[in-house]
Amino acid sequence: MATPKFIKNISRNNLLRNFTCYLGSLYIRLIYTSGNWIIKNQNIPEELINEGKTFIACFWHGRLLMMSFAWPYKRDFHMLISKHPDGQLIAQTIKLLGFKVIGGSEKNNGTLAMRSMVRVLKKGNYVGLTPDGPRGPRMRAGHGAIALAKLSGVPILPVSYSASRCKIFQSWDRFFLPLPFAKGIFIWGEPIKISKQANKQEVELARQKLEEQLTQLSQSADTIVGQTTPEPEGGKTIL
Repeated sequence: MATPKFIKNISRNNLLRNFTCYLGSLYIRLIYTSGNWIIKNQNIPEELINEGKTFIACFWHGRLLMMSFAWPYKRDFHMLISKHPDGQLIAQTIKLLGFKVIGGSEKNNGTLAMRSMVRVLKKGNYVGLTPDGPRGPRMRAGHGAIALAKLSGVPILPVSYSASRCKIFQSWDRFFLPLPFAKGIFIWGEPIKISKQANKQEVELARQKLEEQLTQLSQSADTIVGQTTPEPEGGKTIL
């Protein structure tokens, strides 16, 4: 799906881009502070953090907006964000929310981005990425996160969220926009580990597991707050 012209225009104008991203960050903070948000299974990331172990947080592209509030830790968190015009708006906004940004994607600047993420992980910091980003297919995990986990020897932690009041856009990712004064929930999943010596079959099994866990977490979060989960592109995932 092509980037809308108005998004391109905003991203090219420094003043307009800065203002738009600032307003966006204020709105995201309003969503969180005006609502009642909880984190389920918070012990999973906390145990790894307390043990001095790093990990890769994965979430669907459509559930990206609120992820800074699933991370209440004083640890550097680096997000992989596409260098597309819309990606740059997201990048600047999440910087205002305390995240650091790695530019690139699995399909564009993939090798450079992979090296940057490995360096971040080796320094003991944390990485977040959307395995169906930046352009889909929706809720279908690519191989980037698995390749990073295999190369770095670091586990993947899937995470998702939902909210009782929201707007779901008809974009390729069915972007989930929570509204103020909502009941919200983040849910962390169990670590997915893959050996540096994993063969192609084991890599594919890990990819499928990530895809299934992310969809299951989204379904669980949606059920708790009374929402309906969009179907993955191409039909339902068998869970």
